[in-house]
Amino acid sequence: MTDDKNKVTDKAGEIAKNIWLAGVGAYGRAVDEAQGRLEKAGVEPPKLFRELVKAGAALEDEARDAIEAGSSARNSVEDRINRVRENFNLQRPARGEDLLALHEKIDRLANRVDALTAALSASGTLKTPRKAPAKKKKAPARAKKSPAKKRPAAKRPAAKKPQTAKKAPARKKSR
Repeated sequence: MTDDKNKVTDKAGEIAKNIWLAGVGAYGRAVDEAQGRLEKAGVEPPKLFRELVKAGAALEDEARDAIEAGSSARNSVEDRINRVRENFNLQRPARGEDLLALHEKIDRLANRVDALTAALSASGTLKTPRKAPAKKKKAPARAKKSPAKKRPAAKRPAAKKPQTAKKAPARKKSR
């Protein structure tokens, strides 16, 4: 039995020693690789730096192209909006001062029309229309309570439509 114990113990010791040696070997290999990379790093940084500079320059060019494309698209849209505004005479939105100036201009024009009308009336060129005196309406007579007969639609007299004044044709706006 002791012999079996010794064999198991020897085998366990050998396994432990192999694990230890594998760890030492891994450490040694890691040190060797680190030294090799350190030696390469002394030579490679300028190369790596140049590659990064090239990549940065390419990205910068792409970004500038994208910015210019966005700017040209924006300018194109603004040009279209300006053309539409020009077509509809909408250079800028109306402001309060513009509306006030427009009202003043309308008032001046109305005063001029009144002055011209008065001058034409005074010279006798313009005849002023006279209004007919208003007629008093008579109170409707009371009808007898006999049922009224309805006439067919074809025999009824057509109702007169009130006459409306014709509108003057619209004038074109001048700038």
